[in-house]
Amino acid sequence: MGPAFRGEARKGSGVRPWSPRPVDADVCLPRRYRRAPSALITMPRKIEEIKDFLLTARRKDAKSVKIKKNKDNVKFKVRCSRYLYTLVITDKEKAEKLKQSLPPGLAVKELK
Repeated sequence: MGPAFRGEARKGSGVRPWSPRPVDADVCLPRRYRRAPSALITMPRKIEEIKDFLLTARRKDAKSVKIKKNKDNVKFKVRCSRYLYTLVITDKEKAEKLKQSLPPGLAVKELK
């Protein structure tokens, strides 16, 4: 077998060694057309149960809670390292109870 089959090339032979194409197609695109890495994109997540929300709020990566009061519902939004988790409660009494049971070390900000 010649050098072209072994991936070797002699200088001046005109034979290039085989090289794989890049796995990520974004490498070949101009910078303005590249997608952001998935670690930089933060997407919202909806939580349906109060118990799950409290467990999420107690996690180590939970930074803050924002409470948004509307006329129909109250939204609790907890900011974690990757996602913003939202819980929507329509009962005002349950919302007050949940507000009292949030972890004490967590920064709570009330919106409007």
